[in-house]
Amino acid sequence: MARPRPRPPAPPVAQAVTAETRELEGVARRLALALADPGFRARLRARLEGSPIREHKLHLQRDLAAGGGRERRELARLTRESDRSVDSLLAATRGLEMYFPVPAHRAAWQGGPNLLVATAARDHDVPVAFDVQGRRILLDPTTPPATPVLAVVPVETDFDHPLRSASATCTNCSTEGGTGGTGGLYMTKARFFSDFEGWLKGSPEFEVHIMGQKSTSDSLTRYACAGEHESALYNWDGGTDWTGTVLLFSRAQIDAYQAAHPNEAFRIVAMEDDNTACELKISDSLWSDFISAIGPLYRDMTGAVDTGDPNHVLRAGKSLKNVLTAVMNLIKTNDDLIGTAIEGRITGESRTGFNWVLKADGGTTNGWLNLVVQ
Repeated sequence: MARPRPRPPAPPVAQAVTAETRELEGVARRLALALADPGFRARLRARLEGSPIREHKLHLQRDLAAGGGRERRELARLTRESDRSVDSLLAATRGLEMYFPVPAHRAAWQGGPNLLVATAARDHDVPVAFDVQGRRILLDPTTPPATPVLAVVPVETDFDHPLRSASATCTNCSTEGGTGGTGGLYMTKARFFSDFEGWLKGSPEFEVHIMGQKSTSDSLTRYACAGEHESALYNWDGGTDWTGTVLLFSRAQIDAYQAAHPNEAFRIVAMEDDNTACELKISDSLWSDFISAIGPLYRDMTGAVDTGDPNHVLRAGKSLKNVLTAVMNLIKTNDDLIGTAIEGRITGESRTGFNWVLKADGGTTNGWLNLVVQ
């Protein structure tokens, strides 16, 4: 007797698919239909396994166009469409990457038809999935299904410059206390209480931004960023519990900022990046609401100043510049705002090995940092 087919995962209750996600469904569905073919599956699995990019990612459009477009033509043949229609669809769709965001799914899938292809435009959107027969299924955005899921999502990886190794480029770094050949503000430990990333987006991409006054205006702009695609001492690929050495703001940058803005503190902001590395994407309204709510809780002592403390301690400073630059107002997508760093003695909290607290809406603690100045 034939075994009954497993039922597809139940769709999330009362959650709508976004218009941006619907725009990506055409590519995901066609890829799923093509994956009904054993040869197409085997070749894609080999390319995924051979990818040098973190999490074995492939740039979907580039992958299908490689080798004279053989796989793109195969996708058209297997979906019974013309080459021109598939070419037009791929060209009209934003850059996409494909990979298995759940490590257990990547390990479990051995190239068989038991597979879903899922897409979502933004983190935490309801994912829309297709099986290899093209059946549409809504997935839970908070919990992955048991069936392996190949994600087809907007590109958030720099495929032109694969992830650099911080240890290979940081030639003068000490392993203790954040000291090294370049003076400045260093982070030596970070702990985040969540990964702030939906499962379809894979591993989190944490970043720490240094924000300060723009010219003589009432606006903030970014002066420095530590993240996975930054160079040399700013290169940081930290997880939820990290220890090491990464430069946040060099001595030259600190001195230049203080000379131009002698009475202004700078902010230290932790983000979980969605789609673009070290580019702050957050609406002005969300930022303003966040800062307006958190500032009064700590007498606006939510910034940082280098006082020249002989013990290399960064001190809290009053920050009243709370408006983001106008260019950020035009961006529709938001990176996850983990929190703004506030010195522990201001919040009245302490944790061994850390001295600055990441505070979010309502004063919620989302993590801890250890910051030192040299």
